[in-house]
Amino acid sequence: MNWLLKEESGQGMVEYGLILVLVSVVAIGMLTNVGDQLQKQFEDIWKTLGGTP
Repeated sequence: MNWLLKEESGQGMVEYGLILVLVSVVAIGMLTNVGDQLQKQFEDIWKTLGGTP
């Protein structure tokens, strides 16, 4: 960790930042998709049990 703090190469830090942004965007997209699917599943279960959403 100390190496990262003392690193003076700006290019390397920018690359780490871009990788972090890319991973974050992919994770948010996947979680949004899974969340939508999970909500639909719970709504279907609720309707099956006789509830009104």
